[in-house]
Amino acid sequence: MKEAQKNLNIDSGQILVLKPDTGRILAMANLPSFDLNSYSKEKNLDIFQNSVVQKIFEPGSIMKPFIMSIGINEGKITPNTTYIDAGFVKVGPVTIYNFDRRKWGEQTMAGVLEKSINTGAVFVSQLISHQTFLNYLNKFGFSEKTGIELQGEVSSKNDITGPDVEFATVSFGQGIGVTPIQIVRGFCAIANGGKLVKPYIVEKIVKGEKETNTTPQISNEQIISTKTASQVTTMLTGVVENGFGKGAKIPGYYLAGKTGTAEVPFEDKKGYYPDKTIQTFIGFGPALNPQFLILVKLDNPKVQSSSLSAVPVFKKLAQYIINYWQIPPDYDINNKQ
Repeated sequence: MKEAQKNLNIDSGQILVLKPDTGRILAMANLPSFDLNSYSKEKNLDIFQNSVVQKIFEPGSIMKPFIMSIGINEGKITPNTTYIDAGFVKVGPVTIYNFDRRKWGEQTMAGVLEKSINTGAVFVSQLISHQTFLNYLNKFGFSEKTGIELQGEVSSKNDITGPDVEFATVSFGQGIGVTPIQIVRGFCAIANGGKLVKPYIVEKIVKGEKETNTTPQISNEQIISTKTASQVTTMLTGVVENGFGKGAKIPGYYLAGKTGTAEVPFEDKKGYYPDKTIQTFIGFGPALNPQFLILVKLDNPKVQSSSLSAVPVFKKLAQYIINYWQIPPDYDINNKQ
């Protein structure tokens, strides 16, 4: 985080690392931070907030894998479903554009994630009823607290009742509010085969001779089928192999992930800052048997997109974990066809 502050001049940021099969938090970092030895001298009380659980943000394109999961799970699309991207789409009176107003032509759904195409997410959202969309958002946990054992957790309601355009923008992560801990919990369900986990910090409680280990809480319900989770994971692997997440690639390993560059809403009026972004990368690995899931969220880096900011941070951390845990490679880099 300090490196990102130095190199990218970020205002603030958070990193989360957890086990996607159980919800066990392995690392949680916030920036700016404070000196624990002289906290009473700190004048900015906001610094004492844990932004991972206490601050809501609009996630941007890291929401796109969720709309793809819903579309595939409902049988409305497959990863190979195609549509024509004209660079924009009209939803009621509003025109929605792609990032940088790019026009991509004919694209598959896998291509939509690789190139992070807004109109592709809208295309899928228009195949799904509003109620179905809301039901899935609730199932993924976006309208409730995770219940993590940290004080002051918040959650937005995300009870979208507005016109079609609101559902369209939510499909690519604008107009919906989540905390970092909520987004990683939702993403765990894609990584672990479709189950919602409860994130937890405390591994065990030791009292005298007695040790009580935390029992991971994993839902009985399949939010999405294992087949859907597997298909979306393959699509997210394509983002790292061929798409905007290419900078996260580590030779010998298949990693799955998604970039996000979100606009920042004004605090006191409608609309968004013209010069501020939240840049994120969320990913897990190894893709076929995930051992770790990482969220890198950087607030207002002084570069254009997350492929230049959050992606390199993710790669460095993923490489460290792979080495530290001695995770065996997925393939021999000398013999890959």
